Amino acid sequence: MLSVDAVHNDRMNPPSRGRGWRALFAASLAAALLLSGCSDDGAADASDGETSSGGGGEGSPPEPYLPVPDGVELTTQGTELGLEESATVAYEPRQDEVGALDITVTRMDKASFDMFTGWKLSPETKTTQPSFVHATIRNVGATDLGGRRPPLYAVDGDNRLIEPSKFASSFTPCPSQDFPKKFQTGDEVDTCLVYLAPDKGDLVAVSFRPTQDFDPIIWVGELTQPEPPKDDKSKGSNKGDKNKNNQGGNN
Repeated sequence: MLSVDAVHNDRMNPPSRGRGWRALFAASLAAALLLSGCSDDGAADASDGETSSGGGGEGSPPEPYLPVPDGVELTTQGTELGLEESATVAYEPRQDEVGALDITVTRMDKASFDMFTGWKLSPETKTTQPSFVHATIRNVGATDLGGRRPPLYAVDGDNRLIEPSKFASSFTPCPSQDFPKKFQTGDEVDTCLVYLAPDKGDLVAVSFRPTQDFDPIIWVGELTQPEPPKDDKSKGSNKGDKNKNNQGGNN
């Protein structure tokens, strides 16, 4: 049996900058959404996307909110981006450890449960709206982030932050995964994340937000239809050049 938990976190602060993005107000929800698979996989819990993001600046760059390597300029907190635009962010995956990433959100898909062939959906799960978020993520920091989750949240029309669901086996339509076992400086992955919005809500933005008092960096854009899944043709090394090992990993 495979379980997928999607935990919906509390409030998201309104961005201080951006191109006409409406303010996001306080909201909270905690719900466990279960999917049962036909395989004999074990249980998987939703990951906590612990992240920290913050300021770059115009003119002279401000002091970074976290220590990052020379030459890494962090994107300003509250920045609004479009699809295919990149942000450079930093966060603390654990105390006294800082990770830095270049993140580009490339697609936001409105999916359907027709794509969950072979999965037994609970009545509670059927009340949600599945969405897929595609992103390219590169490690630009000095910390090996191997085995961690991309720290991205979905935002629905009721301004709720939604954590990505986590699978114990590969979900072909959107093969979301943790970072590879080794994810060092210069390593890059293409990833797909599955989000289940409560009450059939639509995804309206993608958010990088480390803490409640952090002004999130967001991506907005049009929802598209998911593309047909591609065959998994690369499961090789994740070092150096762009890593395409996003089809076989567990979510």
